[in-house]
Amino acid sequence: MIADLVLNNTKAYIKGEILECSIAIEDGKFVKIGKQPQMPNADQKVDLHGMLVLPGLIDGHVHLRDEEKAYKEDFISGTSAAAAGGFTTVLDMPNNLPLTNSVETLKNRLDIAKRRTLVNVGLYSEFPERLMEIPQISREGAVGFKLFMGNQIGGLNVDDNQVLEAGFRTAGEAGMVVAVHAEDKDQIMFNEQQFKKAKRDCVKDFLLAHTEQTEVQAIKRALKITGDTNVHLHFCHVTSKRGLETIKEAKKTRKKVTCEVTPNHLMLTSADTARYGMMAIMAPPLRAKIHQEALLEGVNTGVIDTIGSDHAPHTIEEKSVNSVWEVKVGIPGLETTLPLMLTLVKKNRLTFQRLVEVFAEKPAEIYGLINKGKLEKEKDADLTIINYNQHWTINASKFKSKAKFSLYNGWEAIGKPIKTYVKGILIMDEDEIVARPGSGKIIQKQ
Repeated sequence: MIADLVLNNTKAYIKGEILECSIAIEDGKFVKIGKQPQMPNADQKVDLHGMLVLPGLIDGHVHLRDEEKAYKEDFISGTSAAAAGGFTTVLDMPNNLPLTNSVETLKNRLDIAKRRTLVNVGLYSEFPERLMEIPQISREGAVGFKLFMGNQIGGLNVDDNQVLEAGFRTAGEAGMVVAVHAEDKDQIMFNEQQFKKAKRDCVKDFLLAHTEQTEVQAIKRALKITGDTNVHLHFCHVTSKRGLETIKEAKKTRKKVTCEVTPNHLMLTSADTARYGMMAIMAPPLRAKIHQEALLEGVNTGVIDTIGSDHAPHTIEEKSVNSVWEVKVGIPGLETTLPLMLTLVKKNRLTFQRLVEVFAEKPAEIYGLINKGKLEKEKDADLTIINYNQHWTINASKFKSKAKFSLYNGWEAIGKPIKTYVKGILIMDEDEIVARPGSGKIIQKQ
């Protein structure tokens, strides 16, 4: 056999250990992992000089924009940012324009993505207006459904428990994950109205409107509604200690409950909102240090299953408005997430095993990506290659994303992605995108 590619002189993370080995790739799959003398001949051989090789990392929570929001980000810039940040697979949220919540809008978005992506991309759908469309949306290729509980987006009335239960039940029957943005709509609207009447519109007021209780109440409500529906409930960007405790308790009796945290809520606190102002506004917001510490403990103990960047690109103008009630929530994150987490590993605040689990193994398991998440024979040859010891400074002006700003601009990081391979194709090499749009693949739940 002559392989397409052999990577030599690597240190690869395989089954919980870092092993010195070589990796052979043929037709986009791993075909042999072992010592260099055991490798087949290859059309191309690359010496990685002892760099660290990880299974291709998965970000289950990104907003790639495009279509009518392409001025903020598009599939080319967004997946370039993913590749530069070390991610080989990203899952795109559906609150686009037009909203992804029907067979027609999903098909159209898939067609656009096929021509423009540089990494693997899976698409979420919002719930459709007619529940009978859920199985067809699933068959058409959606990786899951998203439910925003903090505002009305999509076809399900978020105020009607019976409607939500029917949606959860139908999604469960179709074998789909439902990812939930858990904030209580009524509480937030009431709080905002009180602040607006008082003509209060600063960043502190946003935090007071989106209290810990708004998250806890929404989590409890979602868990109660799902009941016996057999749906897999995945809570996005958990931010509070009590919210996490509620999920931990639910996990004791329910297998299909998982949750995610963002790097922002692990690295920053509400004090940083005061420091950075409108730029730091996100939903749910940054919270006090006690919550930050609880979340990091949750990652290390396994209560938190995944880390997602919640990459949310906006223009500088959209983040620079005068009223907090008008600012667009969220910040870009695809190019900072992995370096920030590697830095925590270097500082012994996160284990390396957990880093691989939350970015590769567990997302692959949750979303049914059976050929991804591990360096094993016959799995897809998606690779994230890292200079584990590189000290460098984050510079937002060099982002591949259209959103060239970051709360982490100027931060010192330890560990940097240096190459990204998707199904054996080199996509990013030393900060440069070296592949053409369309090199990425569209993925779906299997």
